[in-house]
Amino acid sequence: MVFRNWKDSKVVKPETLKTPKDTHIYTMVYNFLDHTADVKFIAEAETIENAFIDSAKALQEAICGKITILEQETKTFEVQGTNLESLLYKFLEEFLVLLDSEDFLLSEIKELELDQETFKIKATIAGDKGDHYKFTNDVKAVTYSEMFVKFNEEKNVWQTQVVLDV
Repeated sequence: MVFRNWKDSKVVKPETLKTPKDTHIYTMVYNFLDHTADVKFIAEAETIENAFIDSAKALQEAICGKITILEQETKTFEVQGTNLESLLYKFLEEFLVLLDSEDFLLSEIKELELDQETFKIKATIAGDKGDHYKFTNDVKAVTYSEMFVKFNEEKNVWQTQVVLDV
């Protein structure tokens, strides 16, 4: 397990962090898994909010690789699902909609409020226009195939798993 600083992409091992509060500037690294024709990843984090954020980062990497996107614009959006999986689906799908309709690429999720009772998310994000960057978007859609959102009691982390249609 490693952590990545979202700002400078510096990767560190947990044992190198001085105190648990040092992890606030680092995020869990998501792992891409083998899948026959699509892209599959699993994200793990101490909170469900951070697991959703890490899922969005994995989607963003699948869309445009490891290029750095500047924070030129801020947007706020809300999505609602009927359960945690549909909420994750709609949350991730919103980034594809923003890319397709407004040419918007995610740089950072500034704020995320997730209500597990109403299955609603309100997010404030920063990013930039996609036409400022060279990338190939191979992601066609987020899918429900093999998707889950769960708390892993053994690891004491929230996990999300997503398959992207490419």
